[in-house]
Amino acid sequence: MPFIKTIDGVEIFYKDWGKGQPIVFSHGWPLSADDWDAQMLFFLNHGFRVIAHDRRGHGRSAQVADGHDMDHYADDLAAVVAHLDLKGAVHVGHSTGGGEVVHFIARHGESRVAKAAIISAVPPLMVKTAANPGGLPKDVFDGLQAQLAANRAQFYRDLPAGPFYGFNRPGAKPSEATIQNWWRQGMMGGAKAHYDGIAAFSQTDFTEDLKKITIPVLVMHSEDDQIVPYADAGPLSAKLLKNGTLKTYKGFPHGMPTTHADTINADLLAFIKG
Repeated sequence: MPFIKTIDGVEIFYKDWGKGQPIVFSHGWPLSADDWDAQMLFFLNHGFRVIAHDRRGHGRSAQVADGHDMDHYADDLAAVVAHLDLKGAVHVGHSTGGGEVVHFIARHGESRVAKAAIISAVPPLMVKTAANPGGLPKDVFDGLQAQLAANRAQFYRDLPAGPFYGFNRPGAKPSEATIQNWWRQGMMGGAKAHYDGIAAFSQTDFTEDLKKITIPVLVMHSEDDQIVPYADAGPLSAKLLKNGTLKTYKGFPHGMPTTHADTINADLLAFIKG
């Protein structure tokens, strides 16, 4: 399996398929590159080179104790990009991966990046503060950490079976295979990485990062997102970006790249080709 080693000695697993313009996918918490299966196959078949890595402590990457913060996430992504010598790439991030993409571009510059898309993403800031009164109380994220520490296997069953894919909505038809695949990906990763990752995705303020970015960015968010509430995320990110476009969905869940792959893929393709 292909791995790169970061400056601090962490082995990062990645997939690299096809030829053409590169599209680099950054997955959400607590998943892996496998969460992009529907996108990677679609774009591979449309003539793109598709790349996705497992964040440190996630999937097949090393289960290290430290470095589970946005600076390291961005630097690890930069290491993959440099190792593969990617140029003119499109970066696509879902949820925590959207924060990773934003921080990567702001921290490492736009010289290798053509466009970006962030889907159901955590920026600008999830936690409630004096400057961010619309955010979620810190107690919410403390509760997630407590559930993870108490019984990670059960917690990773309940999230996809409920709010992540909107399977708790009236009339929803839960997909057992989708729930089990989420659980499989989550349990592949390390508990410490996932525990620390909750603080990383909820407490990192991406406001200044968003302001720095000048390339075109598509912000995709659903009004029915139960994980990253719409009002304090998508519209605010689009406003802070110099060249941001907001695409709003109705009734789609947080995990819409999986549940509504056809729609998300078509919209991404139109943006990339536009």
